[in-house]
Amino acid sequence: MSGTLESVIVPTTPFDDQKPGTSGLRKKVKVFMQKNYTENFVQCILDALGEKLKGSTLVVGGDGRYFSKPAINTIIRIASANEVSKLIIGQLGISSTPAVSALIRQEKVLGGIVLTASHNPGGIRNDFGIKYNIENGGPAPDQITNTIYELTKKITQYKTTPSLETDRIIDVLGTRTFNVEGRTFTVEIIDSSKEYVALMKNIFDFHKLRALIRGTDKRPAFHILLDSMNGVTGVYVRNIFVEELGASPDNNVRRVVPLDNFGEIHPDPNLTYAKDLVNALKADSSYDFGAAFDGDGDRNMILGKNAFFVTPSDSLAVLANNLECIPYFKKNGINGFARSMPTAAAVDRVAAKLGKEIFEVPTGWKYFGNLMDAGRLSLCGEESFGTGSNHIREKDGLWAVLAWLSIIEHKNMGVEDILKEHWKLYGRNYFTRYDYEECETESANQLMQHLEALIADGSFVGKSFCSGGKSYTVAKADNFSYVDPIDNSVANNQGIRILFDDGSRLIYRLSGTGSSGATIRIYIECYEKEDVLTDAQIMLKPLVNIGLEISQLKKFTGREEPTVIT
Repeated sequence: MSGTLESVIVPTTPFDDQKPGTSGLRKKVKVFMQKNYTENFVQCILDALGEKLKGSTLVVGGDGRYFSKPAINTIIRIASANEVSKLIIGQLGISSTPAVSALIRQEKVLGGIVLTASHNPGGIRNDFGIKYNIENGGPAPDQITNTIYELTKKITQYKTTPSLETDRIIDVLGTRTFNVEGRTFTVEIIDSSKEYVALMKNIFDFHKLRALIRGTDKRPAFHILLDSMNGVTGVYVRNIFVEELGASPDNNVRRVVPLDNFGEIHPDPNLTYAKDLVNALKADSSYDFGAAFDGDGDRNMILGKNAFFVTPSDSLAVLANNLECIPYFKKNGINGFARSMPTAAAVDRVAAKLGKEIFEVPTGWKYFGNLMDAGRLSLCGEESFGTGSNHIREKDGLWAVLAWLSIIEHKNMGVEDILKEHWKLYGRNYFTRYDYEECETESANQLMQHLEALIADGSFVGKSFCSGGKSYTVAKADNFSYVDPIDNSVANNQGIRILFDDGSRLIYRLSGTGSSGATIRIYIECYEKEDVLTDAQIMLKPLVNIGLEISQLKKFTGREEPTVIT
């Protein structure tokens, strides 16, 4: 332990743009680089924790994107001055979001600070983010993020220990202690992948998965291609798939070195931004399976042979229908399922058949946490490529891939055949999402106000719309609200829903995950019992046209085409 270090109080003034979105505060890097900007927000996180903060332990980690190291140095100095007892930090600042959640739960600490903008681009010109996860390992609920925001509007000072030497502290594994005004302050640098790999070994049968990937004398090798998109999962993919499961480092994994700018790509695992992976599977039919992950490792995209695409809604339903393939669920049982409101209702049909509870919650993983903590939820998902279970309180991309491979191994079937079998049994919820990114905020707000006025008009319900020879009649229209069945907290204004009498749906939301402008999302869904093999974009085209007509999107935004279609 070095000599006594003195903390100081630094005067500051509020910034008016520190309201957290769906999952933390996300802004351009250069916004966080402003004097006192990061310091203010970190201090407000700590202040929001109240008396529990003194003597506490916090986890710190992130996806290693640009500005992570200066932000961690800031967190170390501010935490030390605010009487935090210990920080557990991933080496080089690297910890996937699922790994942070797992570590918070395993170590039973107060919470964690996660430095990520998830699937948003990185580098000095792009995005950075800070979010707080609570004791259960999940994202902070609205009550805490609202408290943080209120504090940011009136902050006048922050505490820091400027003489605490942080340079290179996160580079080397081990524990260092400091004397800060007579208090012992500890910084432990860990390999975050070790604990996570051990957790996955407790959930899945690695012996069977290795036999699947390597092949046996009775079964050929199952050829996979996993794309970490230069994000944080590269570390975990190497440890799990290459070292533990015997995958080839040359032929089965790609872009596994985390880069602070993600190699100037957009690390979002969908058909648009992961097109390199799609093309690789189309070009080489020997690949049986593909998957991509986002920057911080909580999202996943599943592909079969020849890049057969599995929607996240279908992925959730298939997992729900086959959880008996996974040792964890055999041991712990299956309590219930949940999906975010915009996610297609395919999993609802599985829940009905299996006699399990099904919950429809607002977008944002924090809404699943209470249900899991109460023992009523085992598996959940969002259409935005997030899937997870009650092993942690975050979505988990690597877990989802291991779950899919477990089903494939158990059923001895490929991805496409598994989907076709599922659709034959349950019918198909055709689903697509149109994203219009970085729209002018005022125009986006006007579009939503237009929709609000439309659904408030009593004559809207019962109105019919026609396109492509199909007719749809409005059965219900509202702005989705949610009452948490565990704590009775209420979330209002979660998205405009237009429900048609045949079960088709149109959903309109402004995304809370961008760093600038507004992203308008339109979700389009229809259900077919028999016609399950038509291309989704063809099947949904009439409803897409009606969705654009109802919203008058072109009039409000000037946009002819979406930025991304998923």
